[in-house]
Amino acid sequence: MSEKHMFWRGVWGYLPAQIVQGVVGFLTIVVFTRLLSPADFGHYALAFSVTTLAHTATFSWLEASMARFWAAERTPEGLAAHFASLYRTSFAIIAVFVPVAALTVWLLPLTPSFKLAVGFGLAGAPIRNLAKLAQERYRAAGEVSKAAAVDMTVAVLGFLVGAGFAFAGAGASSPMLGLMIAPLFALPFILPGELRRSVGGAVDRARLKAYAAYGYPIAASLTLALVLASTDRFLLAAFMDAAAVGAYHASYSLANRTLDVMFIWLGAAGAPAMVMALERGGREALRQTALEQGSTLILIGLPAAVGLALVARPMAELMIGEPLRVAATLVTPWIAASAFLSGMIAYYFGFGFTLGKKTGLLLVTMAIPAATNVVLNLVLIPRLGVMGAAMATALSFAIGLIACLMLSRRAIALPVPWDSLIRCGLASAIMAGVVSQLPPLGGLVELIMDASVGGLVYAAAALALNAAGVRDVLMRLIRTRRGAPA
Repeated sequence: MSEKHMFWRGVWGYLPAQIVQGVVGFLTIVVFTRLLSPADFGHYALAFSVTTLAHTATFSWLEASMARFWAAERTPEGLAAHFASLYRTSFAIIAVFVPVAALTVWLLPLTPSFKLAVGFGLAGAPIRNLAKLAQERYRAAGEVSKAAAVDMTVAVLGFLVGAGFAFAGAGASSPMLGLMIAPLFALPFILPGELRRSVGGAVDRARLKAYAAYGYPIAASLTLALVLASTDRFLLAAFMDAAAVGAYHASYSLANRTLDVMFIWLGAAGAPAMVMALERGGREALRQTALEQGSTLILIGLPAAVGLALVARPMAELMIGEPLRVAATLVTPWIAASAFLSGMIAYYFGFGFTLGKKTGLLLVTMAIPAATNVVLNLVLIPRLGVMGAAMATALSFAIGLIACLMLSRRAIALPVPWDSLIRCGLASAIMAGVVSQLPPLGGLVELIMDASVGGLVYAAAALALNAAGVRDVLMRLIRTRRGAPA
């Protein structure tokens, strides 16, 4: 399978899973901002940040190694050693993680409901790790339908279980219970088959050393990225209260989740294709594959960010509980900008460090905006509240993108799709100019009108400008459909 075909097969194959993820993300905001009090929603946001940080710092190096080193294996013996090394190490880490996490939660001076939320979240981390290892192998092997099925199953079950507990009055623990229980339903179907791949293999210390040298800097950089994305919540809790955290998290989730789904969708298809391009065709093949993928990210991500900023008010009126709407409307444009910048770092430019196996530089890249974010939050939150937190996050990701572009020259610098950026930016500006003139009808009517008009205007402008080569692709598809040579 060619790298180009692998990319587009992944794009369409992962689309249903990302649609489901997007719907579940929106329903999570709609349901939990209404079933939970602002304070409980804020405690859930803090618990989610804590457990995500713990999972990333502890397990993500194994997941990254599964994805990156699978493609390089050429023999059954090598694959068996690969699986044995990763899974047996994972079980050993889980045996240490569980009692340490339980003791930590027990000793923390938290309220009982908050302590339960954190405890359930940490208890689910090992379960999610085992499911994630299988998903990363599916993605690396191009088994799109299996990876997508795991994604959809866990997302839907997690929401349904969490919503059920929320209806029963479980408070801040409800969403965390969903996140813990849902992967348990998937493991019996995926884990036995993955463990059989390790039969005949042994833990290889040399492999683990290479995996750790590659994966730990990624884990540390991802941890710093999460610090960058979650510091604002902890500082809002310190300077204000849990209700302020709830208001901020609701708006952050609404804007960030929309774009994150798009970037994860395209990144899930693009990462394996870029690895294959480099392994099989060298730097020039990688450059061509990367340009196409970077242009596609901009073509879809940039207008989505601009569109979110344009519909912040009607979207908040429709999807967020009344006590949290005002703050959501104010910060959504800033969070949309943050999400676009973050997506370009995580799913495009930052991938040059992993391709070049210079993951230590990725750690440096993320340390710069993470430190900047702490400083800016300390300065802006006391003065501007939730708006200050949103501004600090956007400015920090902008600094992070600049640092990524500069430092990636020492690894594998992926090309900047300048032509696509300019054309897509112009098409987005045209869309914003038209949508800003529409009448403010409010609620669902305004949201549908703005989204429909904005989408049509952007599509027409992008075709007219041939942004990211979209007109060329369309004409090629038309010629292929008619039976002419593409």
